[in-house]
Amino acid sequence: MPPRQSRLDHMALLRAQLHYLCRVGGLALAGLLYFYWFFSRYGISPDQFSAGIGQIGLYLQRMFIWQNFTDWPLGYYLTQILMTLAIVFTGTLTATAIALPLSFLAARNIMQGRLSGAVALLIRRLLDILRGIDMAIWGLIFVRAVGLGPLAGVLAIIMQDTGLLGRLYAEGHEAVDRAPGKGLDAVGANGLQKHRFAILTQSFPTLLALSLFQIESNTRSAAVLGFVGAGGIGLVYAENMRLWHWDVVMFITLVMVMVVMAMDTLSAWLRRRYIVGNTVPLFKNASGTNEK
Repeated sequence: MPPRQSRLDHMALLRAQLHYLCRVGGLALAGLLYFYWFFSRYGISPDQFSAGIGQIGLYLQRMFIWQNFTDWPLGYYLTQILMTLAIVFTGTLTATAIALPLSFLAARNIMQGRLSGAVALLIRRLLDILRGIDMAIWGLIFVRAVGLGPLAGVLAIIMQDTGLLGRLYAEGHEAVDRAPGKGLDAVGANGLQKHRFAILTQSFPTLLALSLFQIESNTRSAAVLGFVGAGGIGLVYAENMRLWHWDVVMFITLVMVMVVMAMDTLSAWLRRRYIVGNTVPLFKNASGTNEK
């Protein structure tokens, strides 16, 4: 390569690197300016920030020094954790059963035509409304409607998960390959058979993965329901936070983390079992050769 051409290539590479560095520096400067505007706009002074960091350190110290551990009502804590899990499973399984048929009505590749398209649009807006309201807000609504206890928590999970899972299920139906449906059309299959064997068969692994993930997510999120009186371990959280028993809060948090880890292990096994599956061996005839 001629020396002049080499110098030109190096200059072009240097300009590209400088342009990239200027762009990264500009983004970093914009981020710093945003944080400066945020802290100054909402009155967060450096003294308040440093005092807050100090208080967080104090709370962490109290969390990891457990006092009178043998006197804690561990049975009561375990009962509330089991109640939380029961609320999660009941709410999520019920929401799954409701969201699955709604997802077919919301999928655009299934609901074709003017009238069907209008129905799909209405179902999608309904799902948006259900998932657009936070679980804690639903909990507050149902606590006023049905009273304190796990029923309000179950209803809150059903309302939010129906909207969330219904929309995700519909997206899973729309992402399937259309070739199997055309093949079933060619052999004279009806609409129900096409939905069952061409769409649900392909989208089922996605639906199962989404449902398992939502059970894990609800296990973490359902603790908030207890704060609003919807049953579960959140009530224990609220009581001990008001009493400044941060050691109990940390203990319950660690137990919940272990529960979530166990749920993740179970979900991973179910994914391997029902999504990845096992290799099906070829049929061998009497002579011992593979049947083609």
